[in-house]
Amino acid sequence: MKRLIKYAFYILLTLVLCVNIFILLSGRFYLYSGISKTYLIGKTGPGIYDLDVFPVNTIEKSTEPNQLKVKPGDNVALTESEEAYLGSIDTRALLIFENDTLIHEQYWGDHSENQVSNSFSVSKTVIGLLIGIAIEEGKIPSVDEPVSTYLPEFLTNGRDILTIRHLLLMAAGFDWQESGKNPLSEAAEGYYGSDLYGLVSRLRMVEEPGKRFHYQSGNSQILGFILEKATGLTLTEYMHTKLWEPIGAGGNAYWSLDKEEGDEKAFCCLYASARDFSLLGQLVLHNGKLNGEQIISNAFLKEMVNTPKLKTDDDVFNMRYGWHIWVYKNQGNPVYYFRGLKGQYIIVIPAQNRVIVRLGERRGPHYKIPSAHVSDSSFRVQNDEKLGHTVDLFEYLKIADRIVAERM
Repeated sequence: MKRLIKYAFYILLTLVLCVNIFILLSGRFYLYSGISKTYLIGKTGPGIYDLDVFPVNTIEKSTEPNQLKVKPGDNVALTESEEAYLGSIDTRALLIFENDTLIHEQYWGDHSENQVSNSFSVSKTVIGLLIGIAIEEGKIPSVDEPVSTYLPEFLTNGRDILTIRHLLLMAAGFDWQESGKNPLSEAAEGYYGSDLYGLVSRLRMVEEPGKRFHYQSGNSQILGFILEKATGLTLTEYMHTKLWEPIGAGGNAYWSLDKEEGDEKAFCCLYASARDFSLLGQLVLHNGKLNGEQIISNAFLKEMVNTPKLKTDDDVFNMRYGWHIWVYKNQGNPVYYFRGLKGQYIIVIPAQNRVIVRLGERRGPHYKIPSAHVSDSSFRVQNDEKLGHTVDLFEYLKIADRIVAERM
């Protein structure tokens, strides 16, 4: 037994030494932060309750909180299969609004009405909205303004052709690896590192911009820096003044930083309650107008939900993404939504005047065309629009349909 313990100790020591040598030689010092914030505290990756793990800026609640309309009575009970499905992907909150009225509000585990949690890439769509506001204010001339106007580092290495439009479309063509599991990816460095500006200013373009949809968080982070340069405010300040205050947020929100007094992680890590997230959905539902105020231009929102004809990795043209917002065509009944890594959704269905908020710790896989139907043209016509979307989205839509039918 002593010999086994001794061998185990030497193996562990060798592993630790190898990891340290790799980090020192590669310059990936953010891995120390990642290890200390995950494996050393019994976690394997980012979580929705990481608020105390990183420094944050506080986005103060509105001075005139929105008074949500709530339909009297109990929730419609979920069916056994619905409950099982939502439980299988660690759902924490499900809110359904119909005609601006909250008709279903349900929480799981320790999550509650006032609990804030990480929205992950939901914040990307928030950044898209803020870009629209900045354009409306004249802080940014148009989406075709070169990135180098605000970030002079992008004048080099052929990046001077890159525009804000390319970033909004996720079509910049960067050498950015988007992975929530690979600790060596740029996404991991962005989450655990301490120099976001350095990370994105070093990015190279490996494809011509504006040709291929390639989801990369670096696009959103650059947009965040553009907003700061254009407005002279931090993202936190601009978000509070232009969104959080006018939509009537009832609680504080929090934005993770790359270091103390550092930069907001524009690509992720905006924390708020489910009810306050729903107000962002209501804003999109009502064409940029809420509480009697036109907060964001209706014209910008219409452009935002267009899906330009870009190549995708699924060998079909883009039908899934606009200007930093997901678009599910849904056979002519479009669904617009914000989406986060762990299954954070703010879902807007204009034709039904409906908003759904789902928060959780996991989400479903991406939809794939069944192998038996790859060459079936009639099936593809009906289902290609599902590519790029996660299958749990379709379940939330169905659950909401049933609940609304029973509740209204």
